Amino acid sequence: MGAFKWPVQISSLDGERSAEVEATVDAGAFFSAMPARLLRRLGIEPEQKRRMRLADGQVVDVELAPAFVAVDGNRAPTLVSFSEDGAPVLLGAYALQGLHLLVDPEGERLIPNEEIPLY
Repeated sequence: MGAFKWPVQISSLDGERSAEVEATVDAGAFFSAMPARLLRRLGIEPEQKRRMRLADGQVVDVELAPAFVAVDGNRAPTLVSFSEDGAPVLLGAYALQGLHLLVDPEGERLIPNEEIPLY
């Protein structure tokens, strides 16, 4: 699947601080990833650690925190991982599902998913 960029708003759970970022849509990544410096500037602090396998097979411990993510005016709670400064901002599958969005890789766009099953 080809990667493409999409504007995303990330905000603290209290909604008092937010930032607009250009994220690479990566439905192959489970969590969204944001630079730790950005998240901390928004008052978002790590609440848990999880062991994750990266695309290259490396296993790492990542810090996660709850936040709100908004795309095209739709907002949903999600978990974001803290990445190193300079690492790409990623919009992952967990956030995409919470936002009820599908990836159109050919059209390089996100489209509403009207048919998400309840269970």
